[in-house]
This record gives sequence, structure tokens and C-alpha cells, in this order.
Amino acid sequence: MSERLARTLFALSDANRLNIVELLKTGPLPVGEIAAQLALNQPQTSKHLKILLEADLVRIEPAANRRIYHLRTEPFQVLTVWSQSFEQQMVSRMTRLEGYLEQMQDTVNPKE
Repeated sequence: MSERLARTLFALSDANRLNIVELLKTGPLPVGEIAAQLALNQPQTSKHLKILLEADLVRIEPAANRRIYHLRTEPFQVLTVWSQSFEQQMVSRMTRLEGYLEQMQDTVNPKE
């Protein structure tokens, strides 16, 4: 899982690729439309799409002489699970801190 996660994070580390992902969240698009909406040239857009493709974030559907790019959801599920592990860790730490602070308060102000 860590290699796949690293590829995903690398692919999303570029602002243009993040913008492409945001566009594709609304639905599949051909390269030319992605380039036009982001004001990028087509070779630059294709380069970014290749990186997204290598990270399995997108898939291609050929349609005549066009290539339609679709966003894949699976890599984002892996990313969600990974980020939620931090949330669980933080909740656990906050719970321990709360217990410690209550213990400290009881030491300073003992209950009668």
C-alpha cells in the first residue's frame, strides 16, 4: 500500500494535476477540453495526465480519435483510509490529554 500511496501523493503534489483532478471530479473530459479549461497547452496537459495515469488516478477511454479521461476512485479511497488513521491517532491523543488534565485538576483541587 505504501508504494501506491507514494505514487498518489506524488501525482497530487503539483497544482496543475490537482486542478485536473478537480475538473475530472465533475465528469470525464478529453485532453483538449482539460487544456482549454485550465489554460494549459496540450503537450503540458498530456504530460500531467501521463503522471496521473501512471499513478492510477485516471483511466483512458478511447473515442474515435480522442482520448477521454476518467477519474478513478480507488486511489482516493486508499488516501482517505491513510488520512483517517491520523484522525484516529489524534482522537486517541486528545482523549489521553483530557484524562491527564483531569488528573492534574484533581491534584490541584482535590474533591471534598
